[in-house]
Amino acid sequence: MRRGSTWLVAAIAAIVVAVLIVVSIGNWESIGDSGIGVNGWIALVLGIVVTMALGIGLMALVFISNRRGYDEPPDGGR
Repeated sequence: MRRGSTWLVAAIAAIVVAVLIVVSIGNWESIGDSGIGVNGWIALVLGIVVTMALGIGLMALVFISNRRGYDEPPDGGR
């Protein structure tokens, strides 16, 4: 990729992110005040905990696999 096209792609990505932020803020404000019950809080906390545990576990597997050499290509019987 040329240097000019890299800047063009970065600028387009920044514009898309800015537009998405503006749309998200508009949607957030149009929802208004909505309460969340006890069951909703429990579901939210459990979702966060399970998601974090899954992410940490998968990253640990990546590091263990890399350190033990499981990611290296086979020697080919040499």
